[in-house]
Amino acid sequence: MYREIDLATWERSKTFHFFRPYDDPYFNVTGNLDVTTLLAFCRERGASFFHHCLYYSLKTANDMEPFRLRIAGEKVLCYDRINGGTTVLYDDHTFGFCYFDYLPERGACVQHIAQRIARLKADPSHIPDSDAPDMIHYSVMPWVSFTGVKNPRRFGIEDSVPKIVFGKYYESDGKWWMPLSVEVHHALMDGYHVGVYFQRFQEELNLLLK
Repeated sequence: MYREIDLATWERSKTFHFFRPYDDPYFNVTGNLDVTTLLAFCRERGASFFHHCLYYSLKTANDMEPFRLRIAGEKVLCYDRINGGTTVLYDDHTFGFCYFDYLPERGACVQHIAQRIARLKADPSHIPDSDAPDMIHYSVMPWVSFTGVKNPRRFGIEDSVPKIVFGKYYESDGKWWMPLSVEVHHALMDGYHVGVYFQRFQEELNLLLK
């Protein structure tokens, strides 16, 4: 479900129309998250760090309206819920795409993600295709503690889906850090919103202490 944004009264209407015609209106911000608590949490329970990163990232996105906005022709739609799609590495080092729903309860969502990924790995010949706009595209590079990422892009088609990439976590000064790349459409949000996303994602991870 979604509702249409009234562009005539939308506070960022001028900014939207300014960036809308750009050939490449995406911008990318890369920073580090303190994942010390999440890593310890997952290790103690034998749980998947990656699956939990997907959950907390998607939870943060669903809590922020700018990450639920999508362009549809001359319209801007705000979806009630955003789901996820992620790359999945196979044993032969090729990869496929796995799509999953966002479920508000952490345990249920993490289990759902695990089941979807396991199903895809069990049948690598099945590559689901989804151009659904109500999602976030995820990827992971667990081999590199990157400082920047460039995502592939198909010009000539309409795309306003955020792209988020997790990097290799590393230890520094007694804490564990993970690079996070967030790439978004500038007609729908600005650096401020991405900054708030980083802050809220970190706050979600910090809540594991309580």
